[in-house]
Amino acid sequence: MLTYREALSVLLDRYDVERQEQPPYAERVWRLDRVRELLSALGAPHTHYPSVHIAGTKGKGSTTAMIASILRASGYRTGMFTSPHLHSFRERIQIDGEPIPETDLQRWATRLQPMLSERRQVTVFEAITALAMAYMAERQVDVGVFEVGLGGRLDATNVLTPQVSVITSVSMDHMQVLGDTLGQIAREKAGIIKPSVPVISAPQQPEALGVIQSIAHERGAPLTVVGHDWGWQPTRERGTQGQWLTITPPQAEPAAWPEMFLPLLGQHQLENATVAVAAAWELRQRGLAITTETIRAGLAQVQWPGRMEVLGQEPWVIVDGAHNRYSMQQMAQALRSHFCWGRLHLIFGASLTHEPQSLLRELLPLADEITMTRADHPKAADPFWLQETALGMGRSAATAKTPLEALASALDQAASGDLIVATGSLFLVADVREAWFQIRGLPMPPRDPEGSY
Repeated sequence: MLTYREALSVLLDRYDVERQEQPPYAERVWRLDRVRELLSALGAPHTHYPSVHIAGTKGKGSTTAMIASILRASGYRTGMFTSPHLHSFRERIQIDGEPIPETDLQRWATRLQPMLSERRQVTVFEAITALAMAYMAERQVDVGVFEVGLGGRLDATNVLTPQVSVITSVSMDHMQVLGDTLGQIAREKAGIIKPSVPVISAPQQPEALGVIQSIAHERGAPLTVVGHDWGWQPTRERGTQGQWLTITPPQAEPAAWPEMFLPLLGQHQLENATVAVAAAWELRQRGLAITTETIRAGLAQVQWPGRMEVLGQEPWVIVDGAHNRYSMQQMAQALRSHFCWGRLHLIFGASLTHEPQSLLRELLPLADEITMTRADHPKAADPFWLQETALGMGRSAATAKTPLEALASALDQAASGDLIVATGSLFLVADVREAWFQIRGLPMPPRDPEGSY
């Protein structure tokens, strides 16, 4: 059997759209036939269990985690497939909230190795998707919850015919791949809509909603729009550990739903929670034993690290994986809603595939001190270039070679009532989390061997 490092190499030493310059979203590169054929060789494992399929620009990971948590609280063995990971590749494939064990990943990579050797055109994400689907079938999950990797229409996960499709908030991101208008991007996201399969949509801008409505109508897929068919209302004063809300179902459903607690911060997470609840209730209509109480329990238990996550207090230390302008706006709003602080110390690092100016435009007005750094990732932007970008926007910034150095410096400068925020990419968040654990002498999260990627 392959070692764990060898198993990762079998999966990752292929054409990787995540880490290379991404081509336009067209069939000549993104071919569902490849993953269909690979899954067929594995016995079509994705057809062995019902599934939920989630696409969108923002919130799809959080919504995936919420739906999976609700299903677990309802007594179902639940598979969850998300990307990217924070610290270990194994986080991408989970059963009942636990990452796939190293030995299981080794065993499945060993089985897939000859198949992938014969299929050199299969991409990294296609290979990972097939492994996840096969592993969930082996573990006999009751439901698999799958987050789209990129786009939707041509994403490897779109081989699914789910019980319900979900489209979270659509905004401008990955324009070089998906299109440079909101309508074009929405069309790619709405590519997950299947004939007659119910669709749950988050509130959308009119251009995006029009596209989603049109495609759902063409395919005879019943469409539920949160904000129109389902509503929500924050209750109590927002705290630093979570927030309370009430959710209002459609008129045909009982009106008296219990107040619910969500241990995730930000008004946008209330929207995501309502989308997740609407999807869970659709699963109930299709025969799953989901109740308002199991929904309440599932939301209260959800975990989604690296997204408005509070690592420490006095000073506050917060990490958030926001990486486009919309998500930065949401993060800035969440900071104002949940926290009070003296001075804000910003630790910023971005990917080369994103425009730092648009991100910094939302952050610089909040920041008193700014440090540019870079994650240990090949697509991380050079901190000196980020420093020049900030200078061009009228703000001076320090640089740090590593996130560890940046966090240590911020902690040294910050008063007890200050706020330290690390953001700009999920890769930076992962490195800052590890730096925090190291500085505080806490157990490190499971990580992959050095040089695995």
